[in-house]
Amino acid sequence: MVSARSARQRELGQNFLIDRNILDVITRLAAVSATDVVLEIGGGPGVLSAHLAPLVSHLHVVEVDGRLRARLAAELAPFDNVTLHIADALELDLAALSPAPGKLVANLPYGVAATVILRTIQELPGVSEFVVMVQREVGERFAAAPATPAYGVPSVLAQLACEVKVLRAVSRSVFRPVPNVDSVLLGLRRVRPAAGAAGGMRSGGAGGVRSGGAGGLRFASDVRERAREALVALGHPADERAERLAPEEFRELTARITA
Repeated sequence: MVSARSARQRELGQNFLIDRNILDVITRLAAVSATDVVLEIGGGPGVLSAHLAPLVSHLHVVEVDGRLRARLAAELAPFDNVTLHIADALELDLAALSPAPGKLVANLPYGVAATVILRTIQELPGVSEFVVMVQREVGERFAAAPATPAYGVPSVLAQLACEVKVLRAVSRSVFRPVPNVDSVLLGLRRVRPAAGAAGGMRSGGAGGVRSGGAGGLRFASDVRERAREALVALGHPADERAERLAPEEFRELTARITA
């Protein structure tokens, strides 16, 4: 029988780390140092938080489940360099965090992991390094190469700003409750500012660029002919499918049709 606590954790996408060996792996991959300001989203019971706190200059811990406030506060009480935010990471004003974080290191709640990563890339330009635990399929999607089955909008949006790699697989046994999915540590390293062109692709707005799903690229009618010409200029057929364009080609395509 599933306990009420486990049911609530699954509802929130929470699978807490219990294996301290993986904590060393995470901090080593993130290369955290005494000068880093780190953002952790999904603090849970504070196992990763307490591991990070003595290693960094400042740690912001975000946790949506208010029932964990007392436990987290007690876990983090020995550290005077931690700010605890009991809030929804999708609603918290990330840009207002002070001091501003430079790294995201987290065991992300699986239900919001993709949204959190993309929001952080866009809204926290000072975050240059990301090491996050995510569902395997999410990690593979972010790191996917063009023309592969996993490649899509999240791949493009992340790779326009970051180098993205699946760093390593993670056993289900390091979590409680044990998840029903496989996990990976995903690494992102910012190499350029978040692309303004990404907004047009995501919404079909200013640039008019949209993923065509089963078909090719779709465009707002007023830019369709310019888009076809731009695709040809980039060396693609005029009716190219979205999943065959590399992230930089999306950037160039948008620049050409909005010029």
